[in-house]
Amino acid sequence: MTQPRVTIVHERFTEYAGSEAVVEALARQWPAAPLLAPVAAPGVLPADLEARLSSTRLSRLLRGSGYAHLLPALPVAMRSLRLPDADVVVASHHAFATQVALSSSGSRVPVVAYVHTPARWVWEASMRTSEGSGPGVAGLAAFSAVFKPFDVRAAQRVHTLVANSTFVAERIRRWWGREAHVVAPPVNTGYFSPAPAGPREDFFLLAGRMVPYKRPDLAVKAAARAGVRLVVAGEGRSRAEVEALAGPRTEFVGRVSDAGLRDLFRRCRALLMPGVEDFGIVPVEAMACGAPVIAAGEGGALDTVVPGLSGVLVPPAGPDGEVDAWAQALAAFDPAAFDPARVRRHAEGFSRTSFAFQMQAVVDGVLGTAPVPAQRQQVHLPPSAAARPATPLRAAPSGAACATPASATPSR
Repeated sequence: MTQPRVTIVHERFTEYAGSEAVVEALARQWPAAPLLAPVAAPGVLPADLEARLSSTRLSRLLRGSGYAHLLPALPVAMRSLRLPDADVVVASHHAFATQVALSSSGSRVPVVAYVHTPARWVWEASMRTSEGSGPGVAGLAAFSAVFKPFDVRAAQRVHTLVANSTFVAERIRRWWGREAHVVAPPVNTGYFSPAPAGPREDFFLLAGRMVPYKRPDLAVKAAARAGVRLVVAGEGRSRAEVEALAGPRTEFVGRVSDAGLRDLFRRCRALLMPGVEDFGIVPVEAMACGAPVIAAGEGGALDTVVPGLSGVLVPPAGPDGEVDAWAQALAAFDPAAFDPARVRRHAEGFSRTSFAFQMQAVVDGVLGTAPVPAQRQQVHLPPSAAARPATPLRAAPSGAACATPASATPSR
């Protein structure tokens, strides 16, 4: 069968993080697809993908990896992109990428938007104020008010919306008034794998950027109250504040390599995810190594953490009760209740192969070469999790090999 002509659009290549890992996976899936972005810094993508990348003159105005000063120009730049002839455009969206559907080319070609999230700072005032105050926040509020109608209009023009989690699909429904498929982002389950042998050690693990929304403060306070050992891997602007809250059994190891992180996943009792994430790739990487996850019972964790199979969900308890709720969960946690092999099998449902298979099904459905999948589908879960409601978009063939390289491991 002839492969469709695909063009891949992303908003910016100024750093390599989770959304860039998704774009790399898409680019490996469609190796002839051109990559377009309004702004791009050199060296963000692997060299072979950078050779396929076209950006605009706005890239010359980047200040290192800083792009905030270009924010007002990005929607216009996205609508002005010159798209090559294509059968379908796949846009990676977290703020402006759906604007490509309003371009002259995008109006003639079906656009599939993979939505990491609609821009929360556009729709939630709390997101704008959480990062500071003063003229910058006021300016962002004014820009959001002007941009919001264009955000909605573009979303209506997109042919098919794909959310990275059920949580994000609900935002799409609430803010854009549309339904979305759900396809979880690709996780490198080939690299993140269980240790050949060896028992797990007596420590919990917190891994990732130390920023407020990830709630590292909650993890260290709960560990201190429960009297359990906690290892914290990662850096961020909250580190000094969080260290001041830590008990004597908490150790900060800073930023670690992928190999170091995999080693910690393989040895820990469980990974902690106290923050509410849109999806949360780090927990699935831990599960791929056989480690169960203790997560906040909200957000993307509801798609990935299955109580009794792959971890524990801590119900929301509010500001006054959350530390006690988490301390109780840590004190009561029994690693013997979780089979590492079953945890690993569950994580395999979020592999790169599964992602590629499901995205191919979406594109084939858009182009009429396969039935269009029913809207609002859940991510694939293994049969052992059938007690939770889930309708897989389409399961990947068992044992299928993943062709994408280790360089697509998401940054954290």
